[in-house]
Amino acid sequence: MSDQLYKTPLYEEHIALGARMVPFAGWAMPVQYEGIIEEHKATRSSAGLFDVCHMGQVRVFGFGAFDFLQSLLTNDLGLIATLGEAQYTLMCDEDGGIIDDLIVYHTGDLEYMIVVNASNRETDLDWMRARLAESVHAAEVEIADESDRTALLALQGPRALEIIGELAGEGFEPPARFTIAEARLDATPVLLARTGYTGEDGVEIVCHAAHAAGLWRMLLSFPEVTPCGLGARDTLRLEMGYPLYGQDMDRGVDPVSAGLGWTVARDKGPFVGSEAIERVREAGAQRRLTGLLVDGAVPRPGMSVLHDGVEVGKVASGTYSPTLSTGIATSYVPVALSEAGTVLEVAVRKKTVRAVVTRPPFVRSTSLSKAQA
Repeated sequence: MSDQLYKTPLYEEHIALGARMVPFAGWAMPVQYEGIIEEHKATRSSAGLFDVCHMGQVRVFGFGAFDFLQSLLTNDLGLIATLGEAQYTLMCDEDGGIIDDLIVYHTGDLEYMIVVNASNRETDLDWMRARLAESVHAAEVEIADESDRTALLALQGPRALEIIGELAGEGFEPPARFTIAEARLDATPVLLARTGYTGEDGVEIVCHAAHAAGLWRMLLSFPEVTPCGLGARDTLRLEMGYPLYGQDMDRGVDPVSAGLGWTVARDKGPFVGSEAIERVREAGAQRRLTGLLVDGAVPRPGMSVLHDGVEVGKVASGTYSPTLSTGIATSYVPVALSEAGTVLEVAVRKKTVRAVVTRPPFVRSTSLSKAQA
């Protein structure tokens, strides 16, 4: 790999395991080890271990942290007032365009940890700092980039909590879904977040960068755990309909059109982009991000989506679903064509194949769905 790419604290571990490494968002990352389908199925049936150290971690703290973030993010931080709670949210510009999608963890009385997408780390930090400089809270809020000194691992799957429990020892109780708590795995201090990007139950583990390799090896010592790369991470998240920044949304898309209007609070007061988003709500979105079940071919980003032979959109995300044994995709299509059951087509090379509008998740039975039942 090029020396110009960033390397996570687990880079040498991936090389030792024979991973196929690829550039991703400026990082050298494993796309697969034994194979994407095998890693995908291992996560759905047992436990998959993912290196997500490339994601950014930003700490926002101070007496004005709550009010500042309320003015910056779309969701209502008041909903995670209890220490340890977490929330999925968006950060938008004045026109309602999505700068990034984030998870915010309430980690202290006056402190929040925000996990940002790797490709947006610098953009997000610049945006947050610029907005803070203009804010009445400038003198009472600090923004710290913790990304280089912390590591993030994800253990996902129906066996994940059992494995974590063995390492955490007697008396361990896993954090509730969408919360974060301190723990020790063997002797290593960590933060355990009951969150993930696979649709399976499990945890994301925040630790000091120096402890990442030891934790990685410790978790892989369990025969139930399979190392997984970006390929399986993508097929797993798309089966659940989880959006990927840069494909399913970007600064040219508003939350309503992206199907993320539920992350936008209506009654918390103004925030950056709130007026523009409300205008879209009142007028109605023109296009909507829609799921597609695709017959007989694997859809890929950029392929044309057709209705009666006329292009009505492009594939945003597309892949083969190992669970369903068929193609799945997302696409922005006119609202009139976004109802479940609508039949469209996708142009795959020199042929067109049938695509049926389907409301995600494409896969509905997982360890997470069973835990939430």
